[in-house]
Amino acid sequence: MARPGVGHDAEVMRRVDQSRSTVSVLFCAGFILTQLACSATNGDGSSIGTLGTGATASTGSGGKPSVVANSGASGIMLGEVGGMTVADGGTGGAKAVTTLPEGFHATDIGGYKLGERVTEGGGGTFGAGGTFGAASGSGGAAGSGGGPVGDCGNILLGVVRDFKGADEGGHPDFETAKIYGGDVTPNMVAMALGADRKPVYASKCEIGSPGGMDVCPFGAQNTNQAAFEQWYHNTPGVNDPYTVSIFLAPRPGGIFTFQSLAYFPIDGAGFMGSKMADDNMNHNFGFTTELHTQFLYSGGETFNFQGDDDVWVFINNKLAVDVGGLHPMQQRNVDLDASAAALGITKGTIYPLDLFHAERHTSASTFRIDTNLSFTDCGTVIPDKVK
Repeated sequence: MARPGVGHDAEVMRRVDQSRSTVSVLFCAGFILTQLACSATNGDGSSIGTLGTGATASTGSGGKPSVVANSGASGIMLGEVGGMTVADGGTGGAKAVTTLPEGFHATDIGGYKLGERVTEGGGGTFGAGGTFGAASGSGGAAGSGGGPVGDCGNILLGVVRDFKGADEGGHPDFETAKIYGGDVTPNMVAMALGADRKPVYASKCEIGSPGGMDVCPFGAQNTNQAAFEQWYHNTPGVNDPYTVSIFLAPRPGGIFTFQSLAYFPIDGAGFMGSKMADDNMNHNFGFTTELHTQFLYSGGETFNFQGDDDVWVFINNKLAVDVGGLHPMQQRNVDLDASAAALGITKGTIYPLDLFHAERHTSASTFRIDTNLSFTDCGTVIPDKVK
């Protein structure tokens, strides 16, 4: 495939090449999500076993993860890996899984496993190494309300939804010549997360009637509210949702990392799309990623984002990262201590973190997370209403 010469994709390709030649990057001790291009590789389908609260996940013989019951209260202790020690106040703990779990697709750092198709109304909270059960709370003081519901360590559960592109007669916001980008278009979603734990539509940059240059400096970025609602809601015939498990590998300095320079988790599933990517292989482009989890805020955590195409991150239901629209690689840094007042967070309390991503255009996809957050659940699949 000839590489793009001008415009959005050319800039993305240039920056991806820079990323590949400079793999060692100094990150702040915190949570970094990186998507350096526009799109997503596959692991085989999976089933997920069950582990109850207070269990310990560690590396067993042969480098495979093992699960050991723990009679103590729930807690996450990661001090044995990378010099990191994070506790949620419980007497029990979860040791980090240190090697790629069986059945996971290995990425540059860490890995993922595509799970089962999400059925209408399905949802719940993912326990450490286990199937998801009853939905968790939305946050609260440790030990009450949305307190710890599992010892997840460093494997999180999310949802990916596959879409056909507009060029295939599919969704009008994906793979369309009517939308292009040059930089971030902010304010496409509201500052507060919706009651259904999904972004609230606020875009003024619709195809056919975009706002002025002060609002939409790079033109239209989406079709309309009805089409946007389908990005993160299960819609038969429009999208095809699957669970995905993300393994964040332990690294020196207490950081846990997931990185894929060819992140296509829906390959071989969904609508079975196939387009050439910059790795000269065909992949299933056009999808969204959704992740809901909770963490204990202890002080010293940071959240940094670097990448392109739409990403919104909410902490304590407040918009903390806003990089909407199609755009070249961007970086956003959030120091949770410095932002505590704006986010309404206090130390010793558990808060939700909700992440929404959209890959909407060929020809590459890179996704990176670095974190030292102490997760108190392993990811929640929100019971969904068809839009």
